[in-house]
Amino acid sequence: MATRGLSDIPLLPGSPRRLCPPAVVRGGQGPKHGQQCLQVPGPGVRGLQGGLTRRSSQASGGGSSPNSSASTGVINNYLEASEPLSWEPRLSRMHFHDNQRKVDYVLVYHYRKRGAHPGHGSPGHSPAIVSNGETGKDPDAGAAGDIELGPFDALEEERKEQREEFEHNLVEAGLELEKDLESKSQGSVFVRIHAPWQVLAREAEFLKIKVPTKKTYVIKSEGSIAKTFNKILQKLSAPLKPRVPEHSNNRMKNLSYPFSREKMYLYNIQDKDTFFDNATRSRIVREILKRTAWSRANNMMGINSLIANNIYEAAYPLHDGECDSPGDDVNDRKLLYQEWARYRVFYKFQPIDLIRKYFGEKIGLYFAWLGLYTSFLIPSSVIGVVVFLYGCATIEEDIPSKEMCDQQNAFTMCPLCDKSCDYWNLSSACGTAQASHLFDNPATVFFSIFMALWATMFLENWKRLQMRLGYFWDLTGVEEEEEHSRPEYEAKVREKMRRESDKSLVQKLGTGGTADEDDADKLTWKDRLPGYLMNFASILFMIALTFSIVFGVIVYRITTAAALSLNKATRSNVRVTVTATAVIINLVVILILDEIYGAMAKWLTKIEVPKTEQTFEERLILKAFLLKFVNAYSPIFYVAFFKGRFVGRPGSYVYVFDGYRMEECAPGGCLMELCIQLSIIMLGKQLIQNNIFEIGVPKLKKLFRKMKDETEPGAADSACSKHPKQWDLDYSLEPYTGLTPEYMEMIIQFGFVTLFVASFPLAPAFALLNNVIEVRLDAKKFVAELRRPDAVRTKDIGIWFDILSGIGKFSVIINAFVIAVTSDFIPRLVYQYSYSHNGTLHGFVNHTLSFFNVSQLKEGTQPENSQFDQEVQFCRFKDYREPPWAPNPYEFSKQYWSVLSARLAFVIIFQNLVMFLSVLVDWMIPDIPTDISDQIKSEKSLFVDSFLKEEHEKLRLMEEAAWRGRGPSRRSGRSPAASLVPSAWSQPGSSASSGSQHTSV
Repeated sequence: MATRGLSDIPLLPGSPRRLCPPAVVRGGQGPKHGQQCLQVPGPGVRGLQGGLTRRSSQASGGGSSPNSSASTGVINNYLEASEPLSWEPRLSRMHFHDNQRKVDYVLVYHYRKRGAHPGHGSPGHSPAIVSNGETGKDPDAGAAGDIELGPFDALEEERKEQREEFEHNLVEAGLELEKDLESKSQGSVFVRIHAPWQVLAREAEFLKIKVPTKKTYVIKSEGSIAKTFNKILQKLSAPLKPRVPEHSNNRMKNLSYPFSREKMYLYNIQDKDTFFDNATRSRIVREILKRTAWSRANNMMGINSLIANNIYEAAYPLHDGECDSPGDDVNDRKLLYQEWARYRVFYKFQPIDLIRKYFGEKIGLYFAWLGLYTSFLIPSSVIGVVVFLYGCATIEEDIPSKEMCDQQNAFTMCPLCDKSCDYWNLSSACGTAQASHLFDNPATVFFSIFMALWATMFLENWKRLQMRLGYFWDLTGVEEEEEHSRPEYEAKVREKMRRESDKSLVQKLGTGGTADEDDADKLTWKDRLPGYLMNFASILFMIALTFSIVFGVIVYRITTAAALSLNKATRSNVRVTVTATAVIINLVVILILDEIYGAMAKWLTKIEVPKTEQTFEERLILKAFLLKFVNAYSPIFYVAFFKGRFVGRPGSYVYVFDGYRMEECAPGGCLMELCIQLSIIMLGKQLIQNNIFEIGVPKLKKLFRKMKDETEPGAADSACSKHPKQWDLDYSLEPYTGLTPEYMEMIIQFGFVTLFVASFPLAPAFALLNNVIEVRLDAKKFVAELRRPDAVRTKDIGIWFDILSGIGKFSVIINAFVIAVTSDFIPRLVYQYSYSHNGTLHGFVNHTLSFFNVSQLKEGTQPENSQFDQEVQFCRFKDYREPPWAPNPYEFSKQYWSVLSARLAFVIIFQNLVMFLSVLVDWMIPDIPTDISDQIKSEKSLFVDSFLKEEHEKLRLMEEAAWRGRGPSRRSGRSPAASLVPSAWSQPGSSASSGSQHTSV
């Protein structure tokens, strides 16, 4: 394909504007006879009738053409005069109408007209409109076919002018635009943007985009043993690899260098239209859109401000065709759909390189992180299942469970409630005791230590993988891109300056820009103080609301248990009914508050008015994580550390309301209830959020949007609906809203897996099953259901790594307290080594039960109509207290203080041991793989050698050209300045450097 010269288009804003520049027509010719130019009125031009200028379509050579001085700017959209503007099937649905210029970006806005021509108002008789406003039936009909517009309302007119100024500035920046005619009473218009080679080259140099050079080298393999092992591993994992080109040869790498127009000879540019891939092209256009002004009077800049002010509806790059189209045409999107985004390929590895190429580094790093996290769940799931099976295998050998189930022991327990509850035998809780052993056994302690080290290993391996990907993706040495101010921040600054009533400051902001702002031109902490106070008060209120709801569920459990105990038919299943219904209520409340807190976090971050998008995202993540963390884990924290701790004792119970006692743990302990609470919340949250929020809600939104588009006046015609273009198809998809919801879901799950794993060893296994589906669900969403995101270059996952690291350290403390406080592991150890007569657990249950004299029960709390055969004098309750006949009855016994000190000692030892092992693992595993650090050093030296070689070769060719140009008669007097002949610079890709070079590093 022919490429255009540097002089074909204006490269910088402010260059002269031309009507129908030769850059549009291939071959360097002007517009063909009879073509039309779709005009865009320049800034300040108002009241144009359609904004169109007609070029003569007569065959005579003296055909008239519009005066260039009357032209107001060009959108480079050229159609044949005889061709109506109806979307007939074309060679490509992703190019301009000339089938040559690729659409790199799309802007969408909604327009509406008033006082449309009566001839176009009748349905079914709407002729096709060509670019000069005439009907396709009679191109010479003149004004009879023109669309006459009524006056716009003030807001619509202002938006129209702002769009025109913005598009005018885009044309001045070198972009080429094409858009449809506003031929209906209202509808959506797609402004299609193409970046020619000169713009791409200029912006790539400005953004310092690294591109591959002609120099390639072979990445050295490891030693012989590692090489043999890798070969075996490659053969074994061959069926699991996706069939994508990026995985065909991963031992070859191109030397990369930031793009420079002065060093074009370094790059292997075979085709200028394909040298930059689609993601890079759209990224370049997006950068231009972000810094292009659209209201110089108010210093309004960037596409984000335009969308925030509803001047444009959307801005997005195009997908590479359809993902499920029939035929043999293969594009990156279709390849991703076939090899990654389908559930039938769940067993395959992710094509991370192709994901990065299509979506950019930020999304590529997310899926690489998700893949590593999922693969790390495999060993933890296996060990968790082994721990659970160990509990199942040893349940018959557990001595405390046997003692509780032995009916001959006849432990008569104190009533669980006042009046309506009777005394009961401990053997009736046999099933609960046996179920508790499944999760409360010595193996869970070692599993907790393993999971703490597992979290450290995962984070260390992620840092290594991140460095490896950064090397292969040329992210080493990438500078942080300059952040533009958010539209809300700019509006707040202008509002502040208006309040100060200082006109000079307004002029200063309009001329000086936002890069070097003075203190008067930016928001200070005093300006943000109301927002900070609102944030602080709102977050405290929402945390208090969460605790209030947890307390409300506690009250529900207490009152429901008391109510069910009054009925003999429901008395036997009180604990199961209350626990199950309370957990379901907690789950529903968590899901509802998750959505509310997500919206509140976004609103609170907005009123803080952060300056840049990165600051906005970080603050939003911190607020959302804090609120969702408290929301998800507060019921679990209550069961783990507070339930049963403030009950009191028989004769001196603690009451919530008059007559309602605080609830106690089950006879087997609270660990079983903690397991039930954790499992139902974790599984229910994952299943409901995945199936309803991630699948159902987007489908409903898409259906409603489709119904709205179909019922909207002036909907697309039949030709467009039969052959929709790619921009139409992408517009019907859901807009991309960022990776925060995806990360947040996985971070909360990571907390479930690590924080309370001592109570639920099967959590990693359920997380693994969820993530196998989650990877393909997210893949399908990104490939088939969302508009294509902008490619964003980033070196790491940002603040998420700090949150993961914090959760990993916090999990050590939480698991230490769960084992020490919630489980019976420490009391069993203390009894076995301090109080047991034979070093076993025989007699442990009797040791943990205290005596109470039933005659000391408060009046009116004794059981009514007791069913026990003989009169009860003493009942038992679980606690370490002195018996009624002791000098200090019902005071804490020595065993209580022994167990308490042992628990505190275990927390300290466990925490320090695990922390030490984590630091040791961190020290043993380097953050940067050795082979990658060696490759980076070798690549630098190799590039210096290659660069000098290319420079010397170019210098030699220039000297030879100068030598030949001087002739044989002047060879003896060659001047050193002959090496600086300008003609040599016109050959950026010299023949001596045209082939790729292979070097082993």
